[in-house]
Amino acid sequence: MNSNNTGVSETLTTIKDYIRWASSRFTENDIFLGQGTASSLDEAAAIVLHTLHQPYNLAESYFDAVLTLEERLQIITLINQRINERKPAAYLTHEAIFAGLSFYVDERVLIPRSPIAELIEELFQPWINESDVIGILDLCTGSGCIAIACAYAFPNAMIDAIDLSADALQVAEINRKQHYLEQQLTFHQADLFNGLEQNPYDIIVSNPPYVSMNEWQQLPAEYHAEPKLGFVAGESGLELVLKILINAPDYLSEQGILVVEVGSSAEILQNSFPSVPFYWLDFKRGGDGVFLLTAAQLKEHNALFSDSIKLFS
Repeated sequence: MNSNNTGVSETLTTIKDYIRWASSRFTENDIFLGQGTASSLDEAAAIVLHTLHQPYNLAESYFDAVLTLEERLQIITLINQRINERKPAAYLTHEAIFAGLSFYVDERVLIPRSPIAELIEELFQPWINESDVIGILDLCTGSGCIAIACAYAFPNAMIDAIDLSADALQVAEINRKQHYLEQQLTFHQADLFNGLEQNPYDIIVSNPPYVSMNEWQQLPAEYHAEPKLGFVAGESGLELVLKILINAPDYLSEQGILVVEVGSSAEILQNSFPSVPFYWLDFKRGGDGVFLLTAAQLKEHNALFSDSIKLFS
């Protein structure tokens, strides 16, 4: 046993001790956050509580509970791994929380963290009437978190979710079974709309790859632990987004909406199409770079998007 680990395990005894200690170590070692947690304290709590098989909303009275030696050593091992390997916490615990729901994750998928979760919780209001939603399409589903959250929000809607990666869909299937949604949610392996029947969806939602190759190369080590396929979309970062804009009108109902996260590519997208009335959504819990367009707006500007495809390939 490492002597440093022995010293820590003898000195620190409670849940509160280990969350505080881990948070301090994360700050000291400049780990990069933003993959599901917003602070070193949140990151520490996620690892410590998961290791103890406790919920994230554990009552405060339990934080003074004394841990067994085995529990202490397990926590220390994971904290050291988080620092030394720069592996995101969600890959260490194999769990991420999205829209208040628990999802299994591993290195085959991006870690759920999209601000779209807040929009789903609000039932896409005021742009959609909840009772009118019978079909939802999730493009680039990854772990399936957006599609599954939509299934909870709209229990009467049928949901299709698409991803190009067979590996990602294996993880999504784990989550579909975990949430008992085999009847409501269908997965498809495809490149965006390719091979998909033109059913009129009331909501098309997507968190696609939107990072340029140059931007991806400069991301922190923690981001390089995630699958490159989930990040990079050509040299511009907007190759897939433009394909979605071009094809979405063929798959939207008359009153349907398209919601897409483009993150840091928001400025270049807006500047490339200044006449398009992208509605950039605000989120109470933080996050930006998510736009909304109606079916009518997409049809009106479809020729403009089509004529620009070569610029973003």
